[in-house]
Amino acid sequence: LTAADGSCQARFVPKPEHLNTLGVVHGGVVMTLLDFAMAQAARTLEPDMGIVTIEMKTSFMKVSSGELLAHAKLLQRTATMTFNEARIVDAHGHLCAHATGTFKFVRRSPAARRLSNTPTPGD
Repeated sequence: LTAADGSCQARFVPKPEHLNTLGVVHGGVVMTLLDFAMAQAARTLEPDMGIVTIEMKTSFMKVSSGELLAHAKLLQRTATMTFNEARIVDAHGHLCAHATGTFKFVRRSPAARRLSNTPTPGD
């Protein structure tokens, strides 16, 4: 995971439990990786705040298999919201999926701040 200045790159190596019955990465896993990367890109702007997904649109271009790399970036920011996009490429650099998302900054409780570390996909 690399995240700074409104962008994020996250590497994900799927395990057998991440695959669907066709033997490729399940679409829900792909969407989770896109959502995670966009949220982490937004969090670089307000690391002490929490962030929640308001809306997300995903397009699947090809099946996702093998090691995946998510690239996310901030497109626009308001006082409380961010508008982001992300893409996933496979190990050959082929575009597998693209998403746009709207995220809202929220205050985290003191207990949540103590417990939270930046999660790593695949952990």
